[in-house]
Amino acid sequence: MSHKLKVGELKVDYLTEEEIWRVFTIVISSKSVKSSTYKFVLIKAIIENLYQVNEDFELTYDQLAYTFTKVYWNLIVHHNLSQHNRGKNAKVVSIIKEEQQNHSIPPEMVFDKLRDSLQIILIHKVKLTMKINVFGALYGDTRGMFYSFDHKDEVLRLNPAVHNFMLNYQRLIIHLTNYHMAVMIEELNEVPGINYLLGKVESIAKRSSLQPFEKLLLSYFEARCFYCGKELTGKKRETHIDHFIPWSFVQSDHIWNLVLSCNKCNSSKSNKLPERGYLDGIINRNEELLSWNSSFQIEKLMENYKEKKIIMLYDYSFKNGFDTVWNPLTK
Repeated sequence: MSHKLKVGELKVDYLTEEEIWRVFTIVISSKSVKSSTYKFVLIKAIIENLYQVNEDFELTYDQLAYTFTKVYWNLIVHHNLSQHNRGKNAKVVSIIKEEQQNHSIPPEMVFDKLRDSLQIILIHKVKLTMKINVFGALYGDTRGMFYSFDHKDEVLRLNPAVHNFMLNYQRLIIHLTNYHMAVMIEELNEVPGINYLLGKVESIAKRSSLQPFEKLLLSYFEARCFYCGKELTGKKRETHIDHFIPWSFVQSDHIWNLVLSCNKCNSSKSNKLPERGYLDGIINRNEELLSWNSSFQIEKLMENYKEKKIIMLYDYSFKNGFDTVWNPLTK
């Protein structure tokens, strides 16, 4: 059985969009054997890390396990949705509930609020479960065409054609994955209505607070709004952290896509793309961040960042329907 594989080689080097759609549709449909929500969450984890791949289109198991753990913690603990498997309980549920009980963590505690040491423990335990039950399962469902993987090196390598496909259709893939995952969770947990669950599933990967990034950016840059240049005096709720490319497209929080913003610009910009001229500004800002090579924290946060990535992100977000362009003069 494919889920027992420790190594999975890529079966093809090239796929057409039609071929990728055909396989992806089977994966999320009833034609695929889905005994748990694992496959959906792995797809969400891959999407969250699309712009974190290295030059060989590789993602580490730790990168994927972080998102995987975060999604399940917020579903199981924060939203009290504990059924994710047909038959016996999913192993990830047991891991998370055990750690929650051992550390007396209240249900309102979201994943990113947990102390770092506990996050590391959880991610390590969940990663071991992913090796047994997750990487091989989705590999089998996609017929070895979407990615290769290796448990020893703890690396998943995306088929470049699939990576490009996910960039092109990212928003649609997110919506389809969220919808079918919500349908399965609704069935397993007997909760009221798909619309109730869609809101939960769509928001589970979102960070509850960007304050750590705010402190970090303020320690390196002047307290000024990235967009309008207004001085940020430190008054309550005046300084905001904005996703330069909207979070609803990126689905992740990377410091290279986060900027300091005033309240008015942040509220006015909302879910829109900033005018393309601001792209040069954030590229230059990121170059400054990279120049702080003495900071291990910055080095880790900027890992795998390249100038072309944020340009690509901007262009793909426009292609995916984020075509309402904003600038401070229109606020």
